[in-house]
Amino acid sequence: MVNLFPKRTKELKSVVHSAPGWKLFGKVPPRENLQKTSKIIQQEYEARTGRTCKPPPQSSRRKNFEFEPLSTTALILEDRPSNLPAKSVEEALRHRQEYDEMVAEAKKREIKDAYKRKKIMKERFKQEENIASAMVIWINEILPNWEVMRSTRRVRELWWQGLPPSVRGKVWSLAVGNELNITPELYEIFLSRAKERWKSFSETNSENDAEGVSVADREASLELIKLDISRTFPSLYIFQKGGPYHDVLHSILGAYTCYRPDVGYVQGMSFIAAVLILNLEEADAFIAFANLLNKPCQLAFFRVDHNMMLKYFATFEVFFEENLSKLFLHFKSYSLTPDIYLIDWIFTLYSKSLPLDLACRVWDVFCRDGEEFLFRTGLGILRLYEDILLQMDFIHIAQFLTKLPEDITSEKLFSCIAAIQMQNSTKKWTQVFASVMKDIKEGDKNNSPALKS
Repeated sequence: MVNLFPKRTKELKSVVHSAPGWKLFGKVPPRENLQKTSKIIQQEYEARTGRTCKPPPQSSRRKNFEFEPLSTTALILEDRPSNLPAKSVEEALRHRQEYDEMVAEAKKREIKDAYKRKKIMKERFKQEENIASAMVIWINEILPNWEVMRSTRRVRELWWQGLPPSVRGKVWSLAVGNELNITPELYEIFLSRAKERWKSFSETNSENDAEGVSVADREASLELIKLDISRTFPSLYIFQKGGPYHDVLHSILGAYTCYRPDVGYVQGMSFIAAVLILNLEEADAFIAFANLLNKPCQLAFFRVDHNMMLKYFATFEVFFEENLSKLFLHFKSYSLTPDIYLIDWIFTLYSKSLPLDLACRVWDVFCRDGEEFLFRTGLGILRLYEDILLQMDFIHIAQFLTKLPEDITSEKLFSCIAAIQMQNSTKKWTQVFASVMKDIKEGDKNNSPALKS
């Protein structure tokens, strides 16, 4: 299996599954607030409406048999007990024929399964070879000549295919940049301030009892950050209390709230910081984290700037209608606005909504293309599940998009993303966004169907 985070190989081996069950010495606690899966949401909708959401094509079933034999040793060849009449010749021949068919079918399945396993292994080896060859190119050719090569067609195409895990953190850091000029020493200063604040909070038992405490200070409280850390990738023990990266995640979030008290701590930040920690050293992760959150889109969302968020949603809807007009009208008929599903996707940069390896590939291209790719990814998800969504109502659409299917693959998603055209009447994303910025007036916020506050 391809190793996503080679720097953290040893730590990542200790993974704890969050599903209910039993350990050797104690019971695994059930997951809190279990969410409905996309499959359950789809089944509920079908049961209530009597409509079917185009199930995947079923594999052909074997003729003449109502069940799959668990073994090729069939009881039909056994003689009947002595107290029962013996089988007739015709019945014995028929049973022999059925048995032979069962054996033949079992052999076919074995050959088919073996071929499937061989194909998977072949694809895996090919993927590993591609990653290895790409890694050599990134290390020996691209990174030493970063400024010259980063925008070339060859590098952009290689970038689209996904970054090798061994260079991912380095490329992310270079692509995000450090416009804020943060140094590791500056990180240590703000981390010290955060620790002092936590200590004073614990001594007074509750920061809310202290007079003159600002909203940002309350949001930066130890308890709120602790609570969110426990919700960050709960299936990975490494971020839970006692895990190797729990304190690192806590430190980065705490230091940031001291560095940017105007933003403070906002739910969703923990997922972004966690992904960076998996790919970068602590100080580098903080530098990338602070600079990433300083980008216009992230700053608008994390500061909950409704006016700016509305402009992003309005721009998104322009390309939504351009690419998926039928689904766009379907959403409009239910007054289903982008904020219902986009906010969670943008806040966590898809790291909460998509499988971690797929989220990292989205991050790869996001670092290459900027905020535009976040919204293009959203359209790619809608395109991937368009047929299902067209047959759902408001509640089931909202539930489905909040809890995406777990079997989503990078090949399917990126194929749909590639099919999305980020151009409207010869205008690209930045031009459309600039037009929206110019056209939307302050008074339009009250009349907008999206994000009414």
